[in-house]
Amino acid sequence: MQISWKGQACFHVIAQRNGHEQVKFVIDPYDSSIGLKMPSLEADVVLLTHDHPDHNNIKGVKAVPGGDVFAITGPGEYEIKDIAIQGIPSFHDENQGKERGRNTIYMIEAEGMRLCHLGDIGQAELTAEQVSQIGSTDILFVPVGGVYTIAAKGASKIVNQIEPRIVIPMHYMLPNLRFKLERVDEFLKEMGVKNVEPQSKLQVKIRDFTSEEMKVVVLSP
Repeated sequence: MQISWKGQACFHVIAQRNGHEQVKFVIDPYDSSIGLKMPSLEADVVLLTHDHPDHNNIKGVKAVPGGDVFAITGPGEYEIKDIAIQGIPSFHDENQGKERGRNTIYMIEAEGMRLCHLGDIGQAELTAEQVSQIGSTDILFVPVGGVYTIAAKGASKIVNQIEPRIVIPMHYMLPNLRFKLERVDEFLKEMGVKNVEPQSKLQVKIRDFTSEEMKVVVLSP
């Protein structure tokens, strides 16, 4: 599996099906109005965690040659090309969605691994039901920039609730972003992580998980 970060909460995931066929996912593509330029991306499936311009640019994603883009925009259970996806309801704020509305957490099962994308979660912590629905997680994408989502301390708390094998921070301050968020350094400090070298992409297989120790991976957009 190959995972690359395109800025904000947008990820491009390429998974293998039946050992040879690729299935491509884009999660939370954004509009250029936020100050970042989203690269040209192809996908079989696009997942939107909520309907805000920095997360809902379906039109910015191209279908793979000879295919169509299947869009998932909310909670439910889905199966596309033998890959299971579950959307779990959550809130964009600490006030039951009254300030910023609802948000969908996505679980993706591919290549024997479980990925969890928290979207723009704003809850101070996950409920017991959400933790149960998320279950065991290999790779967690967590927002850390605050303001519109949880910040470093809240992100650390939710990471500890889920206990994934790999944590990938997202939704933090980048050059040219037109609104101010906290930097990723605050989250790394909260997690007690030092000297993390950003990677352009993450290549991972289920057999790579040989240790129970949690690892934080920072990706460069």
